[in-house]
Amino acid sequence: MKPLKQTSFSDRLSTAQKAREAQLARVRERARDLQQGAAERAAERAKIAAEREVRRAAREAEKKAQAARDAEARAAEEAARYAAANAEAIARERKAQEEKAKLAQILIDQKAARDARYAARKARGGKK
Repeated sequence: MKPLKQTSFSDRLSTAQKAREAQLARVRERARDLQQGAAERAAERAKIAAEREVRRAAREAEKKAQAARDAEARAAEEAARYAAANAEAIARERKAQEEKAKLAQILIDQKAARDARYAARKARGGKK
């Protein structure tokens, strides 16, 4: 059987202290490395944020332009619909006037025919 290490309390304390110091040195070295690249990373983040802002502004501008185009299209469509309805109403009015004129002419022709028959009957000299 292998004998246990015979270490004293002070040896264990110094070993633990050395381990803590080594760990602290690694952390400090890592922090130093991170600090050296921090400016570069901050610049990169700022660049990315600026690009993101440009894209957002472009999307907003596109949305506004699209909304303007949609409003213009709706206005043109409404104007076309109004013009078509107006033309249809004018056509109906004209047709109604033509029908009235035709009916009036028929009535005038009928009256003229009736008057002609009456005049012919009077001309023949009716019975008295």
